[in-house]
Amino acid sequence: MDALDRKILTELQMDGRLTVTELARRVGLSVSPCHRRVRDLEREGAIRGYRAVVDPPTVGLNFEALVFATLRWEDPGTVTSFEEAVTAIPQVIQAQRLFGEPDYLLRVATPDLAAYQRLYDQQFARLPGVQRLTSTIVMKNVVQDRPLPE
Repeated sequence: MDALDRKILTELQMDGRLTVTELARRVGLSVSPCHRRVRDLEREGAIRGYRAVVDPPTVGLNFEALVFATLRWEDPGTVTSFEEAVTAIPQVIQAQRLFGEPDYLLRVATPDLAAYQRLYDQQFARLPGVQRLTSTIVMKNVVQDRPLPE
């Protein structure tokens, strides 16, 4: 991957709806080589897809929490069961397995605190293998959806 590929990736991360003509202009290429590079980046997996970035409050998701989960390590199936259960909860919009403690970081979006409490009581508290859950409320997103560095 060279500097032009990285410029293409940066531009597409900022605006995935750019036409190939506009993208080529921004990165200093003609249309055909730019289009070829984009196709190569897609085929190689550097570009995994295109999507709309939705504003959570506009769609009624005004509350965001981070949930830290520490598991009881009973056997390898514990991890699999936990991850499958978390994947099935639509309000979990991001889940990351971590080194050290806690074991997982879950990013959760709900309409409000009451909805989060119900989700916590009815689903999170019953997740398989959980030893401890700790939540913190997101006050403000300072950096979000930033393009990866070049």
